Amino acid sequence: MKHALLIWYPRCSTCINAKKELESLGIELTLRDIVNETPSVDELTTWFHHSGKPLKSFFNTSGNVYKQLDLKNKLTSMSEDEQLTLLASNGMLIKRPLLIGDDGTIIIGKKSKEYAEYANQ
Repeated sequence: MKHALLIWYPRCSTCINAKKELESLGIELTLRDIVNETPSVDELTTWFHHSGKPLKSFFNTSGNVYKQLDLKNKLTSMSEDEQLTLLASNGMLIKRPLLIGDDGTIIIGKKSKEYAEYANQ
């Protein structure tokens, strides 16, 4: 059976639906609340480098904190380290759900096609 860490926000309907979908695919999940156990800079750095995705994809660009901090206009002038430190400072800045597969797979956001591919690897 496949196993993955699901970093989620339990009151987020998208996260709840992702959890149900992953479980229906037979993936055993370890759940981690993105607010109460916000990923560290080291974790985020590792996942970012493994993902092959731009760092901006880890930001919850539709979230209130992102908008309040005007990050749309500030991220481009921030270094990678500054962005990772900022992400680690507030779980609500991180795009969710975030799936970390035991094989190193990183899936940012709810992605049904990617979930199915992970389940069937």
